[in-house]
Amino acid sequence: MSRRQSLSLLKNIGRFTTGSQTQTRSVTYMPRPGDGKPRPVTLIPGDGVGPLVTNAVEQVMEAMHAPVYFEPFDVHGDMKSLPEGLLESIKKNKVCLKGGLKTPVGGGVSSLNVNLRKELDLFASLVNCFNLPGLGSRHENVDIVVIRENTEGEYAGLEHEVVPGVVESLKNASLCPWTWFLTLLCVCVITKFCSERIAKYAFEYAYLNNRKKVTAVHKANIMKLADGLFLESCQEVAKKYPSIAYNEIIVDNCCMQLVARPEQFDVMVTPNLYGNLVANTAAGIAGGTGVMPGGNVGAEYAVFEQGASAGNVGKDTTEEQKNANPVALLLSSAMMLRHLQFPSFADRLETAVKRVIAEGKCRTEDLGGKSTTQEVVDAVISKLD
Repeated sequence: MSRRQSLSLLKNIGRFTTGSQTQTRSVTYMPRPGDGKPRPVTLIPGDGVGPLVTNAVEQVMEAMHAPVYFEPFDVHGDMKSLPEGLLESIKKNKVCLKGGLKTPVGGGVSSLNVNLRKELDLFASLVNCFNLPGLGSRHENVDIVVIRENTEGEYAGLEHEVVPGVVESLKNASLCPWTWFLTLLCVCVITKFCSERIAKYAFEYAYLNNRKKVTAVHKANIMKLADGLFLESCQEVAKKYPSIAYNEIIVDNCCMQLVARPEQFDVMVTPNLYGNLVANTAAGIAGGTGVMPGGNVGAEYAVFEQGASAGNVGKDTTEEQKNANPVALLLSSAMMLRHLQFPSFADRLETAVKRVIAEGKCRTEDLGGKSTTQEVVDAVISKLD
């Protein structure tokens, strides 16, 4: 029996008739033995509005008695390295929930966001961009999953000063001046191993989630070897999934098509930098970065965070007025609950959030409202079944 048929059967079982009235009773969720055992989750509140939105998740989890508990770590983006014990905690728990971390601009301080992905080999970044009922946007029927290679390419973070005034950086050459002696000598590293790995993840995701199409985003017309290798890997993997449609699109045309007809895209697989640009564009089209969930996953570990602009810690006024939007991280935590095999709790949380958005009475400033973070949290808790 298919999942859809099962849901239909459960709905019918839940209905009974008394006289001329049809009433509805709840269907009891029966977990397998041991499913209810609380799971530890490493928590990184982060910078800026990060503590606000992670606290929102903690409150909602407590309200619905979700079988998780958090192990918090004080981490800030201006730290020179990951604090002691953090990696050990994530490796023990396998799962982490994370607020935004500031990424210093210049100064030689590496990004802790990048360091975390590299240390845990979180090779896939996943962002789900979709229309939420009640939240108006220019386009309808948008439901895009952007899967981005997370460990190499432009975000490898490998750079050094060769001689004074000349910096060698592993970065996309198509974005730099051809006159290398002015400032930058640029090299983009793409490997077959990582390209095949992210392509397999994208197609496997599409297969398991009943998605119909995978689109590879590239710039192989210019980066013929690097992006060409990425495309070849996607093409080879696509042959193993004949039931899933496959096509390719150049990244600049992709951005134009996203703005014009985003509904044509389903699952998108991209090299590192392109994925960041595409995900944020898709999020803006679907309803804003404040409502799009996501995370970073590898073979063993997963870190869930706001999907688009995950490194954006918010404006100072947002932090002061305590009106940061917690929706994206709440939906990311629902993804986390499914990852932990607690689907009923994930469904309750996701349904409550969608009810609040659809009702339209409680929204933060970025969604056109005047509500505080706490008011949104209270509204979500009130909608929990």
